[in-house]
This record gives sequence, C-alpha cells and structure tokens, in this order.
Amino acid sequence: MYQEKLISAMYRRSKSNHSLIEEVASALAISYDAAHRRLSMKSKFSMEEAIALAKHFDLSMDNLFQSTERVLVKKTREIQSFDDLSRYLASAYQALQAHPENYDTSIYYSAKDIPLFYTIKSGILSKFKLFVWLNLLTREQENKSFESFQIQTPILENSNRLIRFYDHCSKHEIWNDTTINSTLQQIVYFFQSGLLAAENAFALCESIKELIYTLEKNCHPKNEEYRLYYHDLLILNNNVLVTEKDQQSLFVPYTMLGYFITQDRDTCSHAKDFFLHQIQNSKLLNTAGTRDKKIFFNRAYQKIDFYQKQIAASQEFDYL
Repeated sequence: MYQEKLISAMYRRSKSNHSLIEEVASALAISYDAAHRRLSMKSKFSMEEAIALAKHFDLSMDNLFQSTERVLVKKTREIQSFDDLSRYLASAYQALQAHPENYDTSIYYSAKDIPLFYTIKSGILSKFKLFVWLNLLTREQENKSFESFQIQTPILENSNRLIRFYDHCSKHEIWNDTTINSTLQQIVYFFQSGLLAAENAFALCESIKELIYTLEKNCHPKNEEYRLYYHDLLILNNNVLVTEKDQQSLFVPYTMLGYFITQDRDTCSHAKDFFLHQIQNSKLLNTAGTRDKKIFFNRAYQKIDFYQKQIAASQEFDYL
C-alpha cells in the first residue's frame, strides 16, 4: 500500500520529459531495469530509496504515510557555529516557502519568548540575540564580549527573508507577562559577567521598550493583519502554526532554536483547534478597553525599568 502511494505521487509530480522509470533510475543511481522492477511492484523500495525519491520529487512523507499514531517530522539544522546559524535561518525560510507570502497565510505564535521574527531585525537587539544564541549553543563566542562580536553578511540576508515573510502574513500572537523575561535576564547575566558594557545593556533595554511601543501602536482594532492576545493562565511554548487554505505547517521547539516541523493534516488541525481555543480564553488587546490594554503594556515598561535599575545599581556598587 505504501509503495503504491509513493508511485502514484511520483507520477503526479514528475516533470521529466523522459519516462518515470528513467527519472527514478537517475534519482537513485540504479539501472533502468532495477527502476522498472520497483515501479512495477516486483521489488520494493528501501527506506533510503523512498526518502531519496521523496526529496527528488519534493513529496511530503508525512502526508503520504500519515497515521493517527505516528507523525513524520523534519527538523531544523543543529547549530554549532556561526555558519550553522546562518544555514538555520535559511532552512527556516525554506520551510515557510510551502505557503504563499501574503495575508491569506496566517501565523499563530505562542510567544514564550519575544518572537524570533522581532529579534532578527537589524539593530542592537538583533545583534545581542545572535550573540546569546552563539554563546549558549556553540563555543565560538566563549569568553568574548558583546562589543567584539561581529555579524556576518549571510546572517543578515537570511534574517531579512524571514522578516519579509512574517511582515506579509496575518499574525496572531499570544503573549503573557513573562514573554520578555528571558531576554531581560540575558541582558543582566552578560552585563554581570563582564561581557556586556553598561551603556549597551541600557541600550538593549531601551530597544525592548521601542519594540513594545511599536507593538502597542500596531495593536488597534482596524489592524486585521496583526492580532495580539494576552493569556494570563496558558504556559506558552513558542509553538508556531502557519496555515492557509491549501496547507498547514506546525513548528514545535525541542531545543532553544531547534524545531520539529510537520505538515501532518490531523496534527496541524488539532494544533489550530488548540490555538483557537486558547485565543477564545485570551484577551484580544486590539479591541480591549484602554484600561486593560494600558495595564498589559505598562507592566512590560515597568519590568524593563526594573532591570535597568538593577544594572544601574550594579554599576554604582562597582564604583564604591
């Protein structure tokens, strides 16, 4: 049954001017006769051959072989160097290319941390997050200061592609009062470790304030492309669901930047139902009253001020 499904899918996707037998023989580097035996069901594809054919014909194996109990997933690249981080961003963009880059595509983001799409933009906050990721995931930046850290061009190119995609989609973000915590704690940690100068620590806090201010301005009733929800009970997890009429993709984190990616229809459908249920139990800040909206954003500003005071207090102590 599985081999029949694979063969049928290859016939539908084949764009070769030659026969499917020749295309399979070329893709697997086997003889014409060996390819014919496989396509005529006289012999079976090995697992390695099935994977190679799925890649060659750009087939989703989870859609082909999905079951209610098992789901096939892709995963993002492991990061052990600066180049790996650049390739990670490139592969993340490639995974999103299964969906049109327009407002018919909706992105649901469970924001345990500040969404990636905001922290890879140009500026000091983007530079700092790249610095943090490489510190925590590799040895390249070990004991090196933020001030000596240099961003390489491929990172910027791949980041800009991701940002452009996000900017052109409809966004549904679920935040709570802890979403900005980890970034603020990272600023204080590297400052106290002597790897981040005080002036840059302050500048980073101001950059987060600017980001929150931008979100506050974008969070109004007429903005159909951006919806910000506040959920005070849900434990957020950085899950991301990308959905449009033809296909859905679910990104599930398993490490700091590592994600499993699946387009399994049932899994994505359940994930969307879960997101919609949580949204029903959240407060849509776009349409919330002035008081409720101000409470959320003012708490964020006050928290940033608190961390800035910690930095100032540490600096004053050093002078004593």
